Amino acid sequence: MLVLFETAAGYAIFKVLDESKLQQVDNLHKEFETPEKANKVVKLKHFEKFVDTTEALAAATALVEGKIGKSLKKVLKKVVAKEAHEQLAISDLKLGGVIKEKLDLNCIHSPAVAELMRCIRSQMESLITGLPPRELSAMSLGLAHSLSRYKLKFSPDKVDTMIVQAISLLDDLDKELNNYIMRCREWYGWHFPELGKVITDNLAYCKAVRKIGDRTNVATSDLSDILPEEIEAEVKLAAEISMGTEVSEQDIGNIRHLCDQVIEITEYRTQLYDYLKNRMMAIAPNLTVMVGELVGARLISHAGSLLNLAKHPASTVQILGAEKALFRALKTRKDTPKYGLIYHASLVGQTTAKNKGKISRMLAAKASLAIRYDALGEDTNAEMGAENRAKLEARLRQLEEKGIRRISGTGKAMAKADKYQHKSEVKMYDPSGDSTIPSTSKKRKFEEIEEEDAGEEPETPVVKSKKPKKETVTEVEEEAAAEETPKKKKKKKKDKKAEAEEEEPKDEEEEVAVTESTEKKKKKKKKKVKEEEEDDE
Repeated sequence: MLVLFETAAGYAIFKVLDESKLQQVDNLHKEFETPEKANKVVKLKHFEKFVDTTEALAAATALVEGKIGKSLKKVLKKVVAKEAHEQLAISDLKLGGVIKEKLDLNCIHSPAVAELMRCIRSQMESLITGLPPRELSAMSLGLAHSLSRYKLKFSPDKVDTMIVQAISLLDDLDKELNNYIMRCREWYGWHFPELGKVITDNLAYCKAVRKIGDRTNVATSDLSDILPEEIEAEVKLAAEISMGTEVSEQDIGNIRHLCDQVIEITEYRTQLYDYLKNRMMAIAPNLTVMVGELVGARLISHAGSLLNLAKHPASTVQILGAEKALFRALKTRKDTPKYGLIYHASLVGQTTAKNKGKISRMLAAKASLAIRYDALGEDTNAEMGAENRAKLEARLRQLEEKGIRRISGTGKAMAKADKYQHKSEVKMYDPSGDSTIPSTSKKRKFEEIEEEDAGEEPETPVVKSKKPKKETVTEVEEEAAAEETPKKKKKKKKDKKAEAEEEEPKDEEEEVAVTESTEKKKKKKKKKVKEEEEDDE
């Protein structure tokens, strides 16, 4: 049996002298307690030394990925192929399958083989001759570092810790500069308050104060290298009529020293911003193209590192920096925030308020892809970021122009634009179809009415008002009452009650009979009068 053993210095091929001892796995370590005992179990047959660390790294990475390197393939063809009938013990089962497939060698892997490998490693210095222990340890350390760099894809340009520190320092410098400039304006404002209104730029203000000193020196000072001619003339005019108080030379000296500090910090901030821009283009070029240097650096700083940021989904990248608002909204059951640090990106800033949520969501989705490409990809170009940004800008124009559609246009003339109006597909009920009478115009109807009036004599309507009807009824009753003879008082009371009861149905019948002809009414009334006379009798 042959044993393939990998070291940091090269490949070693051992021949097992006594295979019976491999059957006792628990007691195998006792056979390797001393170098003499180890030499009785295994014997070195061939050792292929690596030329340099690069070759060792290539061989180690090939073994980690389960592949056959060039040096290993050379050793197996040179040594093991001569004894193809022998079994080859290996430590990696996946590698054994590849060797068996490529070189047609019988490979074995078992717990006994794993224990044998461990025992050989314990006595490696004595079993492999011609290899000093110091050289072996140095090669092991170098290979370990090289392999770690390869696994982590380590590059000095990929250190995102510098970005985290740089953006934090940039924010601190901005805060200090604001405090210093505010203090300088307030301090010198006691002596020359009009200067602060004339010069609005902070850096130009500090340079002017440092050069002027006392306001009485404005007339003799040359500010052309700091200020334009118009503003310089305004400063000189304001100095002549200034309402400020007088200050000592010591006060002016301290103010000038403060101005020097502001100018130095401003220059250093400019230098730091250039450094941050270059570092962002080296580490995350696609993210920089998508959202800009400052926003990208703040996202990396907030997540801790570029790799941690790459693990976040797009929805988290969108609201990164608005955690407090998010949890407050979840607690109060209100709307969650639509954007966090990504709000300061140029694409979101140039959008209308209505479309900021949509653009921030789309930008976060594309930015998360760019972050993963920068963190895990091998290329360092910004082509993907530029392509995605162009897509987002096209989508932004589409959202801004939403509702506008092109009606006409030729190659020379511009197309006209008209607002889009949504046409409802819901059909409304048309009541004009209910009537079966043919509709005629008002003019035609009027003409027909005039013709009828001209051909026929006008007839007066027979409809009477309620009052004359009542009068006719009362006249008949009076005639009937005159014909009757006077009777007893009791009969008169009964007659009055009967008349009162009968008057009520008479009134109701009169209202119903308005539309009837007058002849029918008279007949009914005469019948009623006769019935009343019979009742009275």
